[in-house]
Amino acid sequence: MSPESLTVALAQISPVWLDREATVKKVAHWIDGAADKGAKLVAFGETLVPGYPHWLSHTGGAEFDSKVQKEIHAHYLDQAVDLHAGHLDLLSEKARARGIHVMVGCYERPIDRGGHTGYCSLVSVDTTGGIQNVHRKVMPTYEERLSWGTGDGHGLNVFPVGPFKVGGLNCWENWIPLLRTALYGQGEDLHVAVWPGSPRLTRDITRFMALEGRSFVLSVSGVLRREDIPDSVPHRDLIVDSVPEVLADGGSCMAAPTGEWVIEPVDAQEQLLVAELSLATVYEERQNFDPAGHYSRPDVVRLRVNRQRQSILADEYEAEE
Repeated sequence: MSPESLTVALAQISPVWLDREATVKKVAHWIDGAADKGAKLVAFGETLVPGYPHWLSHTGGAEFDSKVQKEIHAHYLDQAVDLHAGHLDLLSEKARARGIHVMVGCYERPIDRGGHTGYCSLVSVDTTGGIQNVHRKVMPTYEERLSWGTGDGHGLNVFPVGPFKVGGLNCWENWIPLLRTALYGQGEDLHVAVWPGSPRLTRDITRFMALEGRSFVLSVSGVLRREDIPDSVPHRDLIVDSVPEVLADGGSCMAAPTGEWVIEPVDAQEQLLVAELSLATVYEERQNFDPAGHYSRPDVVRLRVNRQRQSILADEYEAEE
C-alpha cells in the first residue's frame, strides 16, 4: 500500500440490541476482522452500542408519563456507554493491539452532564487505544428527542488517520451545511457518516457530500431484524408485536471525491466492506474546487464555531466570560 493511501473498512452489523457488554464484544470481533483485511480505520453505525431506540416510533414513545416508556428508557439508560467507567476499554485494547483506528456510534451517558441523560455520540479511538474524539449529535431527529439529549460543538474536530484528515457526523446532522463546513475548514478529506440503517438515508447524500467536500465519504449503517430483539429487553412482546420485520436495512457505502461510487449501498446483511483510498484523488479534485480554500471567500462569509463542552456547571472564570 502506498504511504499516501489508506485501507478503510465499514462494519455493517447488528448490535446485541440494548445489551452494552455483549455488543462491545461483538464490535471487538469485527475490529479483528477489519484488521485481518489490512484496514487501518474501521467504522460502525449510529448508536450501535447498545443500539438505536427503534421502539419510540412504534410503541407510543411520546405518551407522557407512560410506565411502559419509562421502563424501556430506564433499561436503555442503564445500558448506555459511560466512557469514564471504562465501558469501551475492550475496544481501546483491540485498537491498540491491532494498530487500527475505530469509530463507533454510542448511546453515551456522560458524567459531565450529570450522568442521567444519554446522547448520540460518535466515539473515535486511536491506535494507542486513547479516546481521540467524542462528538455528540447537535440535534436529535424527530422522535429521537424523546430519548437523546442535544449535543454541542466540542467534538467538531478532524484528526489524522494515515495520510488523511478524518471527521465524522451522526445521521441527519450530515444534512446541516454549517456542520459540514466546520469540518471542511479544518482540512477534512475523509468523512465518516454514521446511520441507524437504510439505503434511502445514504444513497443520495453520500455522493453529494463527496462532491461538495471533494472528499472520500464513508457511510456506515446498522442492521436490525425483529428476530434480533433479545428476551432481556423490557416489554419485548409489545415491541416485537409493534415493529416491522426489518427495522434497519443497511445501506452502507463509500463515495469518491469525484462523486462516483467506490462501493454502492449494500443490502441488509451483516458484512464488512473494505477499500483502499488514495489521497491523490482528493488533490486532483481540489484542483477546481476546494470549499475551504481557493473557492471560499472568508472576507464575505465565515463560520463561527463554539467548541466548548456544554455543562450545567461552569468554572467561575467561564461564567465571567
